[in-house]
Amino acid sequence: MTIQVGDKLPAGSFKVMGAEGPQEHTISELFDGKKVVMLAVPGAFTPGCSMTHLPGFVVNADKIKANGVDSIICTSVNDVFVMDAWGKAQNAEEIIMAADGSGDYVKTLGLELDGSSFGMGTRSQRYAMIVDNGVVTYLGVDAKAIEASAADAVLAQL
Repeated sequence: MTIQVGDKLPAGSFKVMGAEGPQEHTISELFDGKKVVMLAVPGAFTPGCSMTHLPGFVVNADKIKANGVDSIICTSVNDVFVMDAWGKAQNAEEIIMAADGSGDYVKTLGLELDGSSFGMGTRSQRYAMIVDNGVVTYLGVDAKAIEASAADAVLAQL
């Protein structure tokens, strides 16, 4: 079942690169008691994700946080090393680059994408959500163009 507006995020975790290497962070640590914007991409370093989706959040991070958002999280079905390198390449210092290496969490959300036909295996659909104290208050999922999950769409919902 796909997560919906009004649902509480299920338990799980992401890996995030820390000063001493990869660190596991639970969903509870990242979302409880906070207002968080989370965007998900099909793959780090892929064209749409690198040229449009993530850059919109990098450029608008201050505006997003000015609307009461505690943190911005970008997740993808990539390993923590790739997510860290991609964040550095994108100057995403204000964004937590969260790896869902095996796609376990995206499957829990019901937002996985079968990218086998283009050689990517199981990935995440492109989406963005606003989560307030662990509860989804906005969910924008894109089938093709980057619209409902774009930084501007999220800003309009804040």
